[in-house]
Amino acid sequence: MTPDSPRLTAVRLRTPPGRERDRFPFNIPALQGLSEMRFPSRVTFFAGENGSGKSTLLEALAIANELPAVGRVDAAADDSLANQRRLAKALKGVWRRRAHRGFFLRAEDFFGFVQRLQRDRAEMEARIEQVEREYEGRSELAKRLAMGPAAASLGAMEASYGKDLDANSHGESFLRLFRARFVPDGLYLLDEPEAALSPQSQLGLIAMMSEMVEQGGQFIIATHSPLLMAVPGATIYSFDGSPVREVAYDALDGVVLFRDVLAAPERYMRRLWGAGG
Repeated sequence: MTPDSPRLTAVRLRTPPGRERDRFPFNIPALQGLSEMRFPSRVTFFAGENGSGKSTLLEALAIANELPAVGRVDAAADDSLANQRRLAKALKGVWRRRAHRGFFLRAEDFFGFVQRLQRDRAEMEARIEQVEREYEGRSELAKRLAMGPAAASLGAMEASYGKDLDANSHGESFLRLFRARFVPDGLYLLDEPEAALSPQSQLGLIAMMSEMVEQGGQFIIATHSPLLMAVPGATIYSFDGSPVREVAYDALDGVVLFRDVLAAPERYMRRLWGAGG
């Protein structure tokens, strides 16, 4: 990693005027009183219960930094993110050097991305078949030249993602996507990437992240995963309070609970299973 690798060092939140501050998303408790969030390390995690605001802020960061979305629609044009666009306008990034690479991924959008690839692949295959019909009886050179753009695009897609992402397990497809899209000096915002990853695949993602950090990459990840948040040197923010605060890994409620359950699963299961009848 070079000393001048780009990095988002902080984000500042401007207080909205008048009644706006009492409306969503500015009224999220975790964002109340928050004027600045620092990113001192290359990997930052947003932790907290569902509805705590971690995904909302992550989405707004993606919009504010104009990151392309891996999904059906880019965040800046997604109808479901109108409130996040209002929040994005109140955010100001502080950069050591601006990153111009990277992407934003919500786990739920991965399936939309696979559908987009399948649609693009079908269109390119249809174009190749059309050329085959139209150039029947003509020279092979003319045929190859005519189908060249579609064949090249299809070959590039298969080289990056394989012939059929949907044929792999969800975890395998996720990791293949990450491998294909990661480039040096990128900013990567990931929303609950563990949703389709087994524990082993989560470790695989951590290994990829380590490689990209060495190449100047930066990650901001909203997650529930104690495995992912164990990344050495990561900064962890808890959204389970007002305002957001930095917490140590060992102090995270989710980590404490997982350790307690794994240390004595029979005790927890006896209580829970009995309660369920």
